[in-house]
Amino acid sequence: MIPAPLFVGSEIYRASRYGATHPLGIPRVSAVIDLCRALGWLPDHAYLDSPTATPDQLARFHDPAYVAAVMAAECEQRIDPAASARFNIGRNGNPIFPEVLRRPATSCGGTILAARILAERGGIVHVPAGGTHHGLRDRASGFCYFNDPVLGILELRARGVGRVAYVDLDAHHGDGVELAFAGAADVLTVSIHEEGRWPYTGAVGDRAGGSARNLPVPPGFNDSELAFLIDAAVLPLLSAFRPGALVVQCGADALADDPMSGLALSNNAYFAAVRTLMGAAPRLLVLGGGGYNPWSGARCWSGIWATLNGIELPDALPDTAEAVLRGLTWNRRRSEPRPEAWFTTLADPRRDGPVRPTVRALAASALEP
Repeated sequence: MIPAPLFVGSEIYRASRYGATHPLGIPRVSAVIDLCRALGWLPDHAYLDSPTATPDQLARFHDPAYVAAVMAAECEQRIDPAASARFNIGRNGNPIFPEVLRRPATSCGGTILAARILAERGGIVHVPAGGTHHGLRDRASGFCYFNDPVLGILELRARGVGRVAYVDLDAHHGDGVELAFAGAADVLTVSIHEEGRWPYTGAVGDRAGGSARNLPVPPGFNDSELAFLIDAAVLPLLSAFRPGALVVQCGADALADDPMSGLALSNNAYFAAVRTLMGAAPRLLVLGGGGYNPWSGARCWSGIWATLNGIELPDALPDTAEAVLRGLTWNRRRSEPRPEAWFTTLADPRRDGPVRPTVRALAASALEP
């Protein structure tokens, strides 16, 4: 019997912010938890509180000197200029804030816990706080201090799962994960991301020694095009690779309502992609990632949790769920009007369109030896 899906979260995300003007100075995971509970989708038996990864656990991938530097930055709330330059902390969008160690270490702890559970019993675990795919071994990068997908994959391998596949749906290339497993025969990374977008890596010809496939898509990327790439490229790659576990990073910044990309997906495209990928491996770990509009992110990740549980999405939200969405704030865009659908519905209108020749060429290229 397949075990019921589990959700890993934490209350640390309710008050922790990168800063009022930072793109991550918004409610994200707490909004998903509240929305799923308001809809009756998150009973106590399905929810697990995330542990905080220990320094030793973090050092399975990260340089111990870097881990120590993040610890010191949280304790002292400052960092000296030389260490800041060496570790990229306190600069380039990676600020020092009160939980600069505990918050990302909690994300890592949740993903490691999920990997352990999946190795032991199989099934599905959703960790919306995970997906920090830019973190490097000895540097913070792209708002990511530690790389929880890497630590989760390492845990799966250490527990005998065998081959692990990683599919990244974030608008930004999953560079940290690809780099960590470059040349590994038992890890396959597949990243669908916007071409020409930071971190400016993940070209179609980049295969990381054979362990990666990259599909850099053009601006305006629509629902039909994502469905095409999943069917025509991702599924054949996974079928050939035969993973014992699949990790899917569901960064919500590829949504049309997100300010940090030029892609044009509806959340229906994410739901369909997750539904299609659910049968690709006996173990499924679903992470969050980017997402810088609090309403579109909460609606997307809550809908993914519903998809994983086979729950049909309501046409209109009940008052309790609507109240959760109306209670969210977005300090960076106070003056812009909020579409009423952000408060009253969960599923976006579909954004279908033609599958452009450039997208078709990406699928063909990904399958070339």
